[in-house]
Amino acid sequence: MTTITRRTLLRALSTAPAAAALVWTDAEAKQAHDHAEAARQAATAGKTAFKPQFFTPHEYATVGILVDLIIPKDERSGSATDVGVPEFMDFMMIENPGRQTAMRGGLAWIDRECLKRSDKPFAECTAAERTALLDDIAWPQKVKPGMLAGTTFFTSFRDLTASGFWTTKAGFADLQYMGNTFVPEWKGCPDEQLKKLGVSSNG
Repeated sequence: MTTITRRTLLRALSTAPAAAALVWTDAEAKQAHDHAEAARQAATAGKTAFKPQFFTPHEYATVGILVDLIIPKDERSGSATDVGVPEFMDFMMIENPGRQTAMRGGLAWIDRECLKRSDKPFAECTAAERTALLDDIAWPQKVKPGMLAGTTFFTSFRDLTASGFWTTKAGFADLQYMGNTFVPEWKGCPDEQLKKLGVSSNG
């Protein structure tokens, strides 16, 4: 899959209708992640692996691989699995039953396509085989014949991955998000930012 930085991904999401998936209230985001984190901590305390309530073990392994291909670890922060995106997704599927069929069907489509191409499910494919498939479904504007279902699923899955990542503490830090911070004195937009925009404080 063509390399995409997090900043490129975020810009693309912000201009798409699906960006609405990112518009959560602080309370909604915190609730989803608190539930997912509590489940992870309970598993850790019991020295057992997290057990998803919705995903099968095979589906959960596939989800983990996919989310880390979408948001891998970089110099600024960890990967999607590092911040608990798969756990978040499992919680969201339980909370939103209307999305379950599309999620399960999309993961099955991914596996069927891999079986046709390399006689293996996605989780068992090589990095090159996974990349070849995702290259065919990652771009809604360039849908290839027979790939519409896969592209539709991957677009939705990518948006949910972004929602899960950028509503965590690590995600906020990655965005350098400051929240509702009191500003005692408004000094205008910094000159450095104005320069990037090609404008000046003089109008």
